[in-house]
Parts: sequence; structure tokens; C-alpha cells
Amino acid sequence: MTTTPLLRVQGLTKTFRMYHLDSMLHAFEDISFDLYKGEFLLLRGHNGAGKSTLLRTIWRSYLPVGGQVLYALSHGEIDLANAADVDIALLRREEIGFVTQFLNARPRVAAQDIVAEPLRLAGATQAEALDQARHWLDQFGVRPELWRAYPSTFSGGEQQKVNLARALILPQRLLLLDEPTASLDVGARAALVRRLADLKAHGVAIIGVFHHPGDVAELIDREINLNTRVLADQNAEEDHVAV
Repeated sequence: MTTTPLLRVQGLTKTFRMYHLDSMLHAFEDISFDLYKGEFLLLRGHNGAGKSTLLRTIWRSYLPVGGQVLYALSHGEIDLANAADVDIALLRREEIGFVTQFLNARPRVAAQDIVAEPLRLAGATQAEALDQARHWLDQFGVRPELWRAYPSTFSGGEQQKVNLARALILPQRLLLLDEPTASLDVGARAALVRRLADLKAHGVAIIGVFHHPGDVAELIDREINLNTRVLADQNAEEDHVAV
């Protein structure tokens, strides 16, 4: 482990404004931690503790009301909480990955093409990208007869396998995982753990929320247990950034 953190979260605070109630609801307050290259950090807490909200604030889907999210670039740090949208978009494409339990399945796009896309955007040839896409679809247990099918027609579990294959085909420096095993069968969960172990061994820093934390017990270096607080419900008007 290097002595310089890849990520420094300092005093991060997030609230949601409930306009119809004329009130503020607190997600989390004054969260601080460092994350190093090759480190696996597990977020724990009851439902509503703010685990997923914390991940989405680091990812910058949500804007914090206070604090910093300092990410180490080769030429210095950038505060993800205040960075320009164009910088966030570039980092998401090249350095920071986010995996949820849901796939945004585009209509009439084959599973293998969805998975191959990150490699094609990174400069791989069509043949190379498809070869790797089929490999990872196979690793996560997607049957070959489905590789050219549209994931929009798949079950939730099969869509999640495609989602994981796409998200993990191209290693990033920082990986955020939000309940990636919630819809997976035992075999796919084992494949995910093997892939995460390989990424971690190659220096990828990981922050995760897991429905089955025991699956990744051997990978965990540290844990943060968030205190339970009332979160805004899904109908609240949220301050967020669309990039």
C-alpha cells in the first residue's frame, strides 16, 4: 500500500431538501476517510443509513452540502465534489467505475455489444472487444445463446450479469460497488469475487456495499459503519448533477 491516498474524503455531508414538507433530511454528516491503491473498503449500516447515498455522492450523482472528495491524479488532486462536469465525465470514462444492481439496458443492443463498448471506447478493435466481452459474459454465467440477444428482455439476474461484465471488463483505478450481488446466483457471485480479487491485486481501490458481505470477507481491508439516519424518500426533490 502506498503512503499517498488515491481518495481522501473529508467532512462529507449530504442532506436532501423536502420541498413539499419544507424541511431538510440528513443522509450523512462529517464523513472522513482515506482510501489507498489496492484497498477494499466495506460500507456497513442498516437500511437508510446512507451507504448508497455516500457512493453516489463520491460518484457525483449527488452534490454534497459540505466537505471534499479529493481524488489523486498524476499531476495533483481534484475535488470531485466541485469539479466541472466535463472532468467528471472524463474520469468516469477512464478512471472511476460505478456498479449498481440495475442495468440500463438500451433497446435493440445485444448483450455482447453492451459489454464490449468500454473496450471499444478505449481503443480496442471490434474483434478484441467482442472476444473479451464473450469471455466475461461466460465467466458470469450468461449462456452463449443470449450473447447476441437484447438484455432488455432478460430477467433481473441475467441483466445484472451483463451489467457486471460491462462494468468490470476494463479495470479502473477506483471502483464503487452498490449491492452488486443482490440479484445474482451463487455461481455469478463467486465469479464476481474472483474478478474483484484480481482487480484488487492489480491495485484497484474499491468501496462497496454488499447484500452478502460474507462473499467478500477475505477481500475487506477496512469497514465504515454508518449511523442510521432518516433519508429522503424516493419522491424527494434532490440536488444532483446529470453528467
